[in-house]
Amino acid sequence: MCGIVGYIGRKQVQPILIEGLKRLEYRGYDSAGTAMVGDGTLTITRAAGRISALEARLGAIQRSATLGIAHTRWATHGAPTERNAHPHVSYDGKIALVHNGIIENYRSLRTFLDQQGIRCVSDTDTEVLVQLIRHFYNGNLEQAVRDALHDVQGTYGIAVVSSDEPDRIVAARKGSPLIIGIGNGEFLIASDAAAIIEHTAQVVYLADGEMAVLTHDGFRTTTLDAVPITKDVQEVEFSLEQIELGGHEHFMAKEIFEQPQSLNNTLRGRLRVREGMIHLGGIAEHARDLARARRIIFTAQGTAWHAGLVGEYLFEDIAKTPAETEYASEFRYRNPLINEGTVVIAISQSGETADTLAALREAKEKGALTLGVVNVVGSTIAREADAGVYLHCGPEIGVASTKAFTSQLAVLTMMAIQLGRRRFLSQNDAQALISQLALIPGHVERIVQQSDGIREAVRRFVHRENWLFLGRGYNYPIALEGALKLKEISYIHAEGMPAAEMKHGPIALISDGMPVVFIATRGNQYDKVLGNIEEVRSRGGKILAVATEGDHDVAQMAEDVFYVPDVPEPLQPMLSVIPLQLLAYHAAVLRHCSVDKPRNLAKSVTVE
Repeated sequence: MCGIVGYIGRKQVQPILIEGLKRLEYRGYDSAGTAMVGDGTLTITRAAGRISALEARLGAIQRSATLGIAHTRWATHGAPTERNAHPHVSYDGKIALVHNGIIENYRSLRTFLDQQGIRCVSDTDTEVLVQLIRHFYNGNLEQAVRDALHDVQGTYGIAVVSSDEPDRIVAARKGSPLIIGIGNGEFLIASDAAAIIEHTAQVVYLADGEMAVLTHDGFRTTTLDAVPITKDVQEVEFSLEQIELGGHEHFMAKEIFEQPQSLNNTLRGRLRVREGMIHLGGIAEHARDLARARRIIFTAQGTAWHAGLVGEYLFEDIAKTPAETEYASEFRYRNPLINEGTVVIAISQSGETADTLAALREAKEKGALTLGVVNVVGSTIAREADAGVYLHCGPEIGVASTKAFTSQLAVLTMMAIQLGRRRFLSQNDAQALISQLALIPGHVERIVQQSDGIREAVRRFVHRENWLFLGRGYNYPIALEGALKLKEISYIHAEGMPAAEMKHGPIALISDGMPVVFIATRGNQYDKVLGNIEEVRSRGGKILAVATEGDHDVAQMAEDVFYVPDVPEPLQPMLSVIPLQLLAYHAAVLRHCSVDKPRNLAKSVTVE
């Protein structure tokens, strides 16, 4: 949530900041602003709304400046107005700050500042921090930032500049990601590598409790207590081309159609069909501990939580290991019971999800073995988990997760097979599953070709404001995910639930013409799903079904059927979700919604 980019070097900073903000806009698009230092002057420009509004306002301001910071905001404290936009500025106009995170004790800090005669002019929690830095400033910006942060409770990723020290950017991190980009005679700071990949792939990841000072000559890193730290330089694993639209109208469409390739990347080098084995190098050192696990807890939020629900089915079915799925936001606050032999698996595309990270830390504190399933290399969850598995699905820009979800399912399937092979799964059964898993990317390629037909089916129902998504077994979490996708980007009210639960109340909602989406692939509960379809039809509901290729029974009962190839039941979620992603996408486009930047949402939730 929110995006930060900063630059110091020889080039004009304004176009670099604007381009960086555009690449970060999926992380927040309520307002935006820049602070540039040139000719001894600090120039602040802010605007409510999208980056285009800021760009229009900037014009030719500070074209000579070669140092600056910028921010795109997802509002937490205070309405998305120009007054509340970042950067925030000290009362004397000499220090500017951009901030991701939440200052939890901002009220007490504001009271302190009031007592010093310093008045805040915005409604945000952030402004107290820049005013506090100015209060401590005595000719040394780095020390003033350090002094101020010692009084702060909460989370932050910050970048600070001053007209009195026009040769440096001071940055610090606690709970909100920041990376340093190392270019050719230039240095950058950003909350996401997407903002700086055009300029460099060489980066340093700041950890919690660390600071950095960037100058024209280089950068140095320390702890908040001024202890020097040597950081390893790492290579960003994606390219600029991967974060461009590439001919697609929206990133969500691009990422849906990329799933054959992204799944190939996730599976590559990890499937050993002949041996009936899975090789996951990231957790190899803990394979023995995992095999001895008495209980698996998946913890996540949003779409990743739905992946965890599928993981619960996978681990109990394939590995015969008790498993449960917890909302990270609840897990972290309810004093969870962690016994010997408990393994906690944190799932997060970004690896920075605040609640999931806190749940991981709680689990570690209580003695659990912690594993991460994340996409972003070098992210906080990746660093703090005992071990983990990367998705390697490439950058995901669309706010509504698609390819990261299917790659999460692929990783959890591999983990379940690996664990099952060490416990109860025969080599023949493992070979059969792995050989089918290797075919999944090709199956997805066939499914996405139905996009036009799905669009025409959606067109007939897109005016309806209430939808149901129903599934059983492995496809119950997919019903939840389908409903979430439709809500996220088309603003249609949708509920997902187990198909059997419908009779226990929600059936009262069904009215003539109401669209009800069934995931009705062939499996253990197929006949019961057909019965549920009949119950909805008898009450006037209109059926849209996801079914197995060759299934003519469902076709006779539904208005429209979207077919997926026949695969073993544990692998069905990776296929049955694809038509639902396309359904949601086309609904949003037909309703003229902002597909990649849905209202009130941001890509990575790094605050509570």
